[in-house]
Amino acid sequence: MRFSHKVAKLAQPLTYRRAWRRAQRVIHPIPLEPLYAKIDQLRLSEIQASQATSDAHYAKYADVKRWLRLNIVRAQDLKLHRTRPLSLLDLGCGGGFFLFVLQHLGHTGLGLDIDEFPLFTELLDLFQVERRIWTIRPNEPLPDLGRKFDLITAFSIDFNRESKRDWWWGPPEWAFFLDDMRRHLNPGGRIFLGLNPGKNKEYYSPELHEFFLNRGATIERENVLFTFD
Repeated sequence: MRFSHKVAKLAQPLTYRRAWRRAQRVIHPIPLEPLYAKIDQLRLSEIQASQATSDAHYAKYADVKRWLRLNIVRAQDLKLHRTRPLSLLDLGCGGGFFLFVLQHLGHTGLGLDIDEFPLFTELLDLFQVERRIWTIRPNEPLPDLGRKFDLITAFSIDFNRESKRDWWWGPPEWAFFLDDMRRHLNPGGRIFLGLNPGKNKEYYSPELHEFFLNRGATIERENVLFTFD
C-alpha cells in the first residue's frame, strides 16, 4: 500500500513542479555567506545572547542563519534573483529576514506588521530594513504607503483568523483584501500568499479554494499566487 501510494504521488504534477523548483535552486543558487557577512556580527551576538536564556516562542528567530536560509528559498521560488529590480511589500514581515534577502538581491522592500515583539524590532534595525506598523483587519483597507509595488507577499499568514473564536476569513473577507491590495500594485503586479493550515490541517475550505481559482489564482498547497495583467 505504501509503495502504491508513492507511485501515485510521483504521477502528480505537483510532485514534478516541486522537484523542478528544487533543481532550479541548485542551478541558480543564492549563497548564504555573502549575505550573512553584511550583518553587524557584534550586534547580532548581543541580540543572540539576550535571547539565549529566553523560553519565549519568538526567541527562535535569533537563529539568523536558519531563517535566512528559509527566506533565500522563498526568494528563489519567486525567481527574485533572476529579475529586474522590483518594489516589494511584505505583509507580516516579522524580523525582516525576507526583506533583507531582497535588498541583497537589489530590490527595494517595505514591511508591514504589528509591533509586539522587541526581538523583531531589534532584527529589523540590525538588517536596516523598513517597516510600517499596522494591524491588518478584515474589511479594512491598508493605509496610503506612499508608493506602489510590483509584488506583495505574505508568508505564514496569521492575519486571516481570530484564534479566540476559531474564526477564519471566508470569500467575502478575502475579496475585500485582494481588491484593496490591487490598489497598491503596479500594472502587471503579483500577490503571493503563503497560508497556514487550520485545525483540520487544511489550508482552505473547498469554497475558498474555488474562490481563489475564480480569481485567477495559481494554487499549490499552501501557496496562492495572483498575477494581474
